Amino acid sequence: MNETKNWQLRLYVAGMTPKCLAAYENLKRICEEHLKGQYSIEIVDLLENPQLARGDQILAIPTLVRKLPPPLKKIIGDLSNKEKVLVGLDLRPRAA
Repeated sequence: MNETKNWQLRLYVAGMTPKCLAAYENLKRICEEHLKGQYSIEIVDLLENPQLARGDQILAIPTLVRKLPPPLKKIIGDLSNKEKVLVGLDLRPRAA
């Protein structure tokens, strides 16, 4: 049986600022290293679609939302702290 998970990630940004670009690059690098072939990233620019922030209750930019697999998870910031991102996405257990 195939145990491949399909990770659906949504990155909320506000324009292509250096911080938002860094968040995307960091996310892509982590996904390629840990979820190769098992993920999709949707970029939502809130300057173009501000109404979409309400659905996931986005309060800060950039914010990463893990839609699938459940439960829904959120990580705020440029995703430069790889360890924090891996724990936040449940790809690595929290340190005791």
